[in-house]
Amino acid sequence: MNKLLIFILISFLLNNCSLNKNSKLWNEKEKIENENKNLKKILVEKKNIVSELNTSLKLDLSKSPNNQKNNDNLNNFGSQKYEGYFNKIATHKFSKFENFEQSNFEPLFLDDGLIFSNKKGDIIRINKNKKILWKKNYYSKNEKKLNPILSFSLVSNNLIVADNVSKIFLINSNSGDLIWSNKSDYPFNSEIKINDNKFFVIDYKNILRCFYLKDGSECWNVQTEDSFTVSKSKFSLIIKDNLIIFNNSIGDITAVDISSGLILWQLPTQKSTISNETYNFNYSKLISDGNSIYFSNNKDQFYSVDLKTGTTNWINEINSILTPIIVDDFIFTVSNNGYLFTLQKKQGNIIKINNLYKNYDQKKRKSVKPTGFSIGSNKLYLSNSDGNLIIINLNSGDVLKAVKVARDFISKPYVQDGNLFVVKNGSIIQYD
Repeated sequence: MNKLLIFILISFLLNNCSLNKNSKLWNEKEKIENENKNLKKILVEKKNIVSELNTSLKLDLSKSPNNQKNNDNLNNFGSQKYEGYFNKIATHKFSKFENFEQSNFEPLFLDDGLIFSNKKGDIIRINKNKKILWKKNYYSKNEKKLNPILSFSLVSNNLIVADNVSKIFLINSNSGDLIWSNKSDYPFNSEIKINDNKFFVIDYKNILRCFYLKDGSECWNVQTEDSFTVSKSKFSLIIKDNLIIFNNSIGDITAVDISSGLILWQLPTQKSTISNETYNFNYSKLISDGNSIYFSNNKDQFYSVDLKTGTTNWINEINSILTPIIVDDFIFTVSNNGYLFTLQKKQGNIIKINNLYKNYDQKKRKSVKPTGFSIGSNKLYLSNSDGNLIIINLNSGDVLKAVKVARDFISKPYVQDGNLFVVKNGSIIQYD
């Protein structure tokens, strides 16, 4: 009886689990295979292939005026006065940062010297003769352990300071004495802009905050969409007439009325999903010629946006997180893989592309990244992550020479009063 039951059970299973291709088992397998064929990878990074363009095209920039400004509410410094003798004349040392490449360290250049800080939050002022005028620190022992990173801006004889440990303070720039100090809700992550009796700075929560200069009290704030991660880039601001315009960590560009703090327009430049991917999103500083705003990012987007309305003038496909520079009717930028792009400012057309890394061997080239550039007297000075500074003839696009400044990462070159400054971890190097 038991044998009969076993025989009937086996027969039943074989009939219902047939190896026939028309069986349910085979149909399910076929269905899964077809579904797998239709699956697409949605996070594959797009690779933008760049090649040289019109390398023989000569640009006549001989009549371009040199900019003498070291502070500009439009971040538009253009071509600056620097003849490029490139003789080292001074080294200003400071204590090293733990992660200098991510520190967004930036000195403040004055007509008669410079101001900078170190990893403990010491603020140091040096005069033209390289003499330290004063050195001050307004941090507690616990705050010093956080290695505060400071941003500076100068108004009259006073220095505004904002940092990444949530402090803002005002000190006398001649003596270094403290005038007032306040604590904010969140750490700051932007440059500082000043307008009349107010100053503006952005915190890590994508909030633009307006403070009164007299005492550091807050006059208003504007919240934009927050992200889940801390931005690697330093936010930037520009001021024109009654507008203050700024970017945030998810790519939104927002224009706000300076008096009221009301949003006048906002331009999202990324899809809504970017808020979950900001760890990989990076962007350039905003610059303006007074009519349009220009900026780029590492998503192959270079924008021109109307300053008053926020409408897009044009978008071009350039992958760069470096601050572009306007000279006459041209815009210059360097891509993240070392190509110099020359664009027409109004139309956005790319008229010339030069490979600045063609003298590197292919293996080394993959690990080298540009860190910033300046333009002086028809030459472009490009800093790189391998410690080299490359000098380029801007008219022809030809590489003139490369100078070894450090063993590894160096800052963008800064031009001030006929000198060029480059920062490496632990020192500011000055060239004539």
